[in-house]
Amino acid sequence: MPDITILCPTGHLGFTPLEPDSFRAGCELKPDFIIADSGSCDIGPYPLGADGQASPAAWQRHDLEIMLTEARRLGVPMIVGSASDTGTDRGVRQFADIIRDVAAEKGLAPFRMATIFSELTRDQLLSRMQAGSTIQGLDGRPDADAALIGRTDRIVAVMGGEPIAAALAAGADVVIAGRASDCALFAAPLLNAGMSPATAYYAGKLMECASFCCEPFMGKESIFGRITEGDIRVTAMHPGQRCTPASLASHAMYERRDPFREYVASGYVDMTNVHYEQWDEKTARATGATFVPSAQPMVKLEGAGKVGERRLAIVGIRDPYTIENIDKAMDWARARLAERFGAPETAGWTVHYHVYGRDGVMGSLEPSPPLRPHELGIVVETVCQDAKRAEEICALASRNLFYARLKEVKGTAGAAALMSDEILVGKPGYEWTLNHVMPVRDASELFRTEFSTVGGAARKAA
Repeated sequence: MPDITILCPTGHLGFTPLEPDSFRAGCELKPDFIIADSGSCDIGPYPLGADGQASPAAWQRHDLEIMLTEARRLGVPMIVGSASDTGTDRGVRQFADIIRDVAAEKGLAPFRMATIFSELTRDQLLSRMQAGSTIQGLDGRPDADAALIGRTDRIVAVMGGEPIAAALAAGADVVIAGRASDCALFAAPLLNAGMSPATAYYAGKLMECASFCCEPFMGKESIFGRITEGDIRVTAMHPGQRCTPASLASHAMYERRDPFREYVASGYVDMTNVHYEQWDEKTARATGATFVPSAQPMVKLEGAGKVGERRLAIVGIRDPYTIENIDKAMDWARARLAERFGAPETAGWTVHYHVYGRDGVMGSLEPSPPLRPHELGIVVETVCQDAKRAEEICALASRNLFYARLKEVKGTAGAAALMSDEILVGKPGYEWTLNHVMPVRDASELFRTEFSTVGGAARKAA
C-alpha cells in the first residue's frame, strides 16, 4: 500500500488567516490532498442557532483562495469541512460560492466540486422519534423529547468519513462539506486508499488542528502528514517548529473527555496503546491505534435555540470591604431585581454576574480563587425575550451593585465604579439544546451530496 500524503494549513479555516509561507513550503512537497477543518463548538451556540458565522468573510476567502489555487496548480483534491464555522446549509453554499468566484477570477480550468449538506429539520427528528428512534443525550443530558426539539432553531448532523470518501470516489476535485467530525476530513481519502479505520481516523485526530500538534506553539502554520497502514508521520512546516512525541501525544488528548478514545459515527479509535517516537528532527511518528466498530452506527447531532435578547454592563470594584463581601452584594442585587421584575424562573429573565479577578473564567470550577483580590471587574449579563426589558433589567442589575447595602457600610457614596453608565447591546442569547446521538442504518444516510462543474472560463462566459 503506497503512502498517502496530506497537507493541513490550519485548524480552523478563516478564524484567523492562515500563514502562507509554511503552506507553500508544504505544497513544494507535492501532497496528495490538501485538507482543512472550518468549524468548532468552541465558538458557542450563537453562530449555529442564528445561522451566522464567527469568522470574517474576508478571512474565509483568504484561506479558501490560497488553498484552491495551490490545489488546482498541483492537481490534487481539496477538502474543507464544517463550512463557515458551523456546517449549516448556508455555510456550505457560502463556501461553494467563494470557490466559484475565485475560480472565475483566476481563470482556473474546469473542475468537479461536491457539496455535502448536513442540516436537519425539526420535523425530520420528530418523525424519527415517532418511528421509535431514541435521540440519546451525551454528557449527562436527558434524551431528547418533542419540547427540546421545539425550542431548537437549527440542527446539524456530524458526518464521519463515509460521505466525503464517496464524493472523492465519484471524482470530486473540491469537497465542501457541512458539519463533520474533524478527523473524518482526513480519514476519507485514507479509507478510499484501503487503510483501516484505525489508521485513517487516528491520522485525522493527530492532524486536525495543523500546527497545534507541534512545538513551540504557533497558530495557523501548516503540517505535512505521510500515512501508510499502521504508520503515521507528521512533519512541521514552519522552520521554527518541530513535531515531537510529546507534542503529538498531547494533541491526541486535546479536547477529549476520555483521552484514549475518538468517536465517529461508525465506532471509536482506541488510542490506549499508541506508541510515539521521533522520526527525524521535525517529524514524529505514531503507531498502534486500533478501532472498535459500533454494533449500531450513531450520528452526533448539534442543535441550538434562542433564549432571548442579551444586554451587558461593566462594573469595577476596588473597595476592600465590598470585594470581601461581593457574593452578599450580588445576592442583595438579585433580590432587588426579583422584587421589581418577578422571580426569574417565572418572569422569563436571567442575570449573570461574571466576576473577573476571582472566578470570571471558570466560575464554580475555579480550583484556587484568590483570597484577597485587590480589584474586581464584573460583567453584568442579562437575558430576556423582550429587548427593552432586558436593557432595563441590566441597568438595574449593574446599578444595584453601586447601591448594595452591606452590613457595617455607613457611607452613601457607593462602592462600585461604572465603566460607563451605558448598557451594551450583545448578540441574542442562544443555548446548546442538542448534544445527542441518533441511531442510523447507514453512516451516510443523513447527508446529501450535490455535484457541479466549476470553471473560470464557463463562469466568465455566463
